[in-house]
Amino acid sequence: MLNRSCAVVALILIAACSDRTVTPPAESPAAAITGNAKRPEALAKMFAKGLKNAAFRAYLKAQLNASPYREHKLQFETFLAANDGRALREIAVENSTTKDALENQAKGAIALEVYFPVPAHRAAWTGDEQVLVATAVTDDDPPIAFDPEGRRQVLDPKTPPATPVLAIVPVETDFSVRPARVIECIVDCDGSGGGSSGGVVPPPPPAPGLYMTKSHFVQDFEGWLKGSPEFEVHMLGQKGQGDSLYDYQCAGEHAGGPYTFDQNDLDWSGNVLLFSKTQLDQYNAQHPQQNFRVFIVEDDDTACQIKTDVGRAEKLFRVVDSVYHDLSAGNDSSGPVTRAYKYARGAKNLWQAIASFFRTNDDLVGNAVEDDIVGTTYPGYNWFVKGDDNITNGWINLVMY
Repeated sequence: MLNRSCAVVALILIAACSDRTVTPPAESPAAAITGNAKRPEALAKMFAKGLKNAAFRAYLKAQLNASPYREHKLQFETFLAANDGRALREIAVENSTTKDALENQAKGAIALEVYFPVPAHRAAWTGDEQVLVATAVTDDDPPIAFDPEGRRQVLDPKTPPATPVLAIVPVETDFSVRPARVIECIVDCDGSGGGSSGGVVPPPPPAPGLYMTKSHFVQDFEGWLKGSPEFEVHMLGQKGQGDSLYDYQCAGEHAGGPYTFDQNDLDWSGNVLLFSKTQLDQYNAQHPQQNFRVFIVEDDDTACQIKTDVGRAEKLFRVVDSVYHDLSAGNDSSGPVTRAYKYARGAKNLWQAIASFFRTNDDLVGNAVEDDIVGTTYPGYNWFVKGDDNITNGWINLVMY
């Protein structure tokens, strides 16, 4: 059995308290229910034992297949309660406990989602007992997994096992917005639409502003148990007239409107607005001689809210500023003839009070620096993404319309 001291440490230290790979002695359902209510490990074990039931496995597979959300995710509590609490009942029976006790355990936990994070696992699982249920809180935590017999093991955080793994992990998906259905093209698939114009109507020109048209990153910054990465671009500038950075605009999957783009792989191309011309003009009027950092993170939980280690963020800015002589920011440099977003001097004092909005969890991808300043080029991209210790973590292409 796990040392009882692990039950009272902070959730973030779960992995550190559980570094053994041997199976602990059997734990009673009552003990699991009355343990740390915020801890997903007990729920993962009970869920895994529920998969001894063939009917429950078939039901789970059908619900996962029918999910309209990316990676066929299910909201954990909603799944348990659906169809008059069918999952609650069947998991409770296999764990020799009550539906109410299991429901209380789920309600006391952090918000969770359930899915197969590895596409090959999702495709391979037939609904049999050859499956593990794993959980982890952060990307660096070794996943703690259970088989349908309730046996515990610690998985490699870098490489998934051959056995399909069902993840029960903190929510990254906005389940309040149901994805639109993709309608298959049946007729007029050439884009002509049968209209009198006889061709495709060109899209209207984009609204004036700063856009990203391409991005490429060298890694996904996401542990395999957390599935696909979720990259976000943040426009950071001076807060008021003080020495703090402020997150003026986020572009990402849940940003909304023209700021929405969904990058779940190392490469993306399209046309996403990062900052409108109106926003740029208003900022420059209120903050003369103060420029923007284009800052990229891989979001771990709360969309469009930067949450990362304060000391690490401060060091990143300090190193990048030092290497590039403070020319690690940018601004609208458009003239009468051309439109351009070019490098600009980043005020030294902006990083001094970043604690005002940085917390923990998200992975820092890096601060964008224009290729003219870096002193080299990468085909198809014009800004380098510089991470910890000035390592190049990727490239983006920025344009002004």
